[in-house]
Amino acid sequence: MAPVSRRHFLGLAALNSAAALGLTTIATRPATAAESDGAFSPAVVVGTGYGAAVTALRLGQAGVPTLMLEMGQLWDTPAEDGRTFSPMLSPDRRSMWLKDRTEMPLASFLWLDINRRIERYAGVLDRVDHGDMSVYVGRGVGGGSLVNGAMAVTPKRWYFEEILPEVDADEMYGVYFPRANAALGVNSVDPGWFETCDSYRYARLSRRHAHKAGYRTTFVPSVYDFDYMRREEAGEVPRSALASEVIFGNNHGKRSLDRTYLAAALGTGNVTIRTLREVREIRRAGDGTYWLTVNELDQAGNVVARRQLGTRYLFLGAGSLGSTELLLRARDTGTLPDLGEEIGRGWGPNGNVMLGRANHAWDLTGITQSGMPALGIDAWDDPEHPVFAEIAPMPAGVELWVSLYLAITRNPERGHFTYDAATDSARLHWTAGQGEPSIRAAKAHFDRINRANGTIYRHDLFGDTRVFENRFTYHPLGGLALGTATDLYGRVHGYPNLYVTDGSLIPGSTGVNPFVTITALAERNIERVLAEDIRRG
Repeated sequence: MAPVSRRHFLGLAALNSAAALGLTTIATRPATAAESDGAFSPAVVVGTGYGAAVTALRLGQAGVPTLMLEMGQLWDTPAEDGRTFSPMLSPDRRSMWLKDRTEMPLASFLWLDINRRIERYAGVLDRVDHGDMSVYVGRGVGGGSLVNGAMAVTPKRWYFEEILPEVDADEMYGVYFPRANAALGVNSVDPGWFETCDSYRYARLSRRHAHKAGYRTTFVPSVYDFDYMRREEAGEVPRSALASEVIFGNNHGKRSLDRTYLAAALGTGNVTIRTLREVREIRRAGDGTYWLTVNELDQAGNVVARRQLGTRYLFLGAGSLGSTELLLRARDTGTLPDLGEEIGRGWGPNGNVMLGRANHAWDLTGITQSGMPALGIDAWDDPEHPVFAEIAPMPAGVELWVSLYLAITRNPERGHFTYDAATDSARLHWTAGQGEPSIRAAKAHFDRINRANGTIYRHDLFGDTRVFENRFTYHPLGGLALGTATDLYGRVHGYPNLYVTDGSLIPGSTGVNPFVTITALAERNIERVLAEDIRRG
């Protein structure tokens, strides 16, 4: 990871100060009189996830005053228990966004419900249900970087060229992927430590089983600090990845966006973040400026104020669900009536399938399991059933004899969104049948692994007797696809100075965990937009 610059340090200090004071406005300098009323900002970025964070940083570096609007909270202050984030094994109100109960991807063990009742609160993880598909999203400054497994994977070049054929792959792999990896703080596990540590005993067992079946495994880069993890195991620092912290946030060790891109963006002095702000409507004035209707929320999700905010340059980085819903609503309610039929198309769950295998009594996965995966089974070049399978932890603090996987498959099925006027929301159209190609692909490979090792599937992990869980995704992609809903740099057709900068640009699949691709694509796009579209001063 690059050394922390003075500006980066100032950004981190602003985040820490805002959190300590309970502020919903984060900046490194006092607002001017024109900015204080909050009525207009030259550039507005909706969201603080990967694409949004890249965009804000580069706008700030270019001297463009930029306001970021985040629906969730700033997660930077320890609660009474000394932790910022809720423990995964004993979750509390910090865990879920406006839910009365946790909704974890593993719903049961031995068919016993493992979810818990919690106080309704603006927590860090949301699960948005759309019939046969549910989508997990992060809520807070840093978006999905707060709640993911930190796996920073660059896609196979041949597959990137297939999904985005009009994007120059030489530029992406020569310039923008390296730029993204450097800014994200991507690092790799020490192979020597990996072979002997307790933390990855579960991964070494799955590797042995995969190799016995003839499969290749590969180390996976991460934005979790592996040196910090090594010190966790040595007892030198507070535990996070080794304290069963995964889906509800990591209290230490993870290089989430608030530690990297967003801190650097704030450090430019040109970027301000406002939290607990939900954008509901976009319209365009006769002079070409965009006006947003923004709800201000409290920590219980109540709307405490509604304001209008104008901007010359509007960047949508609210994720596949959020950005798509904003434009669908704008088109179908008539506030942006010239948006095309491509809005809402090309959505996919990145072929996600979760499954578990039951191990022999002598094959131990370990009591201490790192919550940050570091190894994957790479069968993406299989001509019939391409699969990349994360070797995932099940960090319960006791031996469970379970090997868990999140398989990413190459599923050509795509869903689409429509606007539902009755609920004033976007509705995803995706059926269980569309997920069957993903199940077949995962089954082909894990049947082979089970045969080679004399093992069987677990039937007790997903609330019923199903082996394969493909009714949720952590990797929503598409809805505003590059080259159809937008031009090749994220400019929305028909509306100058309106841009998309998140995973909704990618049509349904990357073949790996997608955040590095989203980050690199945003780096590419904002570079062109700054060069050709943005008026300075």
